[in-house]
Amino acid sequence: MEAEEEAEKINIVAENLRESEVGDQGAGPLGSEKGPPGTWRHKCASYVLALRPWSFSASLTPVALGSALAYRSQGTLDPGLLVGSAVTVLAVHGAGNLVNTYYDFSKGIDHKKSDDRTLVDRILEPQDVVRFGVFLYTLGCISAACLYCLSTLKLEHLALIYFGGLSSSFLYTGGIGFKYVALGDVVILITFGPLAVMFAYAVQVGYLSALPFLYAVPLALSTEAILHSNNTRDMESDRQAGIVTLAILIGPTLSYVLYNTLLFLPYLIFCVLATRYTISMALPLLTIPMAFSLERQFRSQSFLKIPHRTAKLNLLLGLFYVFGILLAPPGSLPKL
Repeated sequence: MEAEEEAEKINIVAENLRESEVGDQGAGPLGSEKGPPGTWRHKCASYVLALRPWSFSASLTPVALGSALAYRSQGTLDPGLLVGSAVTVLAVHGAGNLVNTYYDFSKGIDHKKSDDRTLVDRILEPQDVVRFGVFLYTLGCISAACLYCLSTLKLEHLALIYFGGLSSSFLYTGGIGFKYVALGDVVILITFGPLAVMFAYAVQVGYLSALPFLYAVPLALSTEAILHSNNTRDMESDRQAGIVTLAILIGPTLSYVLYNTLLFLPYLIFCVLATRYTISMALPLLTIPMAFSLERQFRSQSFLKIPHRTAKLNLLLGLFYVFGILLAPPGSLPKL
């Protein structure tokens, strides 16, 4: 089942939370016995919805890429460090999504027609979102501490990358609020591109290197396409709320041009790598039909599901990219 269909089902379940609670309370003794389990399940569905799980490809693929680069350069891969890196990055990403939900609601940006209606529809209360965000940030810190114990990476280097990512995830909408002053694209481009890839790579090899930054470019562009499609879809509502995004600054026509650039430039890079170094780097080209489908949907201004579909493309492109690196003959790729 596609990610957007799963999210819709979770949303339907979560929106029925309050109705179910009322029904349970009015059902008498029998209803009270069945109420708590049902309420618990609905509450869990609500928390999952608030995390926006369809966007997690932006976290998982950089971790997979950084780990694949480490394996190619060192010849070994620690599964424990791979899992720990994934948990750490996912925890920070999920917490960042909750921060975004909280501040968008607080500033009156989210409304009944928004993609994220977690607080608008009172699926969760603001304090629930805050508590869950604190829990995830705490989980990320604990996971990062475990990585320090298992990895040979210096503490100052681990802290620099981890807290850089954590700060970015919070300041995207909290504090300074980079999203509201047209700097959100820059934050996402760096955080879910070079920074996340570097984190997974450094944890595996035990030192910092410029190598992950170079190989992270195609994936970073694809990830930025998710955010840009989301901001283009919400252009009018964001303008009414008084915030400024890159999509608002450049307008619909240039937003279309930028989206196509973010969508297709990675394929040009893969073509160069495939023709000059190894044919295995042509694997991501298998996703080109999806990219053309998204271009047509964007051109027709059917924006509703574009962010979800772009995230799906990002996941598949990232996985094929990782497989291409793993299948490349030793020494065939630059510095690997």
